[in-house]
Amino acid sequence: MKFLVVGLGNVGNEYAHTRHNIGFDVVNAFVLKQGGSFTNARLAYVAEPKYKGKKIICICPTTYMNLSGNAVKYWMDKEKVPVENMLIVLDDVALPLSKLRLRPGGNDGGHNGLKSINAILGTNNYPRLRFGIGNDYPRGLQADFVLSKWRKEEESLVKLKIDMAVETIETFAFAGITIAMNAVNNKEFSL
Repeated sequence: MKFLVVGLGNVGNEYAHTRHNIGFDVVNAFVLKQGGSFTNARLAYVAEPKYKGKKIICICPTTYMNLSGNAVKYWMDKEKVPVENMLIVLDDVALPLSKLRLRPGGNDGGHNGLKSINAILGTNNYPRLRFGIGNDYPRGLQADFVLSKWRKEEESLVKLKIDMAVETIETFAFAGITIAMNAVNNKEFSL
């Protein structure tokens, strides 16, 4: 059984470790934990770690956020991964920093990466793990906020949530989405 885990973000040093790139950071942490590494392939950085006998193709699209759907569709088709075995990991300003939320589907919530994936796949019924980044920004400055680095006082909590997101990916692949949702959705993360 194959899985496709997609971290959403933007390529380039200026975007590294920003709020909007948390999908990249989570998927990278998952790959490192499994002893894998990424290679530069078509439309994405790709790694193929195994977890408890399951093949998990991990991608971080190199298409930039607004065209993420192109990479997702290419790798789903290439690897013949059914949509229910795909997991998108992304940032979410609608969730507080203290939350992670796993869902089997839903709307794009204004997220350009999800908009692109929905448009290319023609559906919004695919699992996604939303990483709350909060919404502590003045009106009209959302873009600046999501492209900003974490504040020093947030870094420990972000690290804790990355570790929990990695565990959520493992549970999703090994035990299924329902058990993974039950394990993470009602948790409040704090230090």
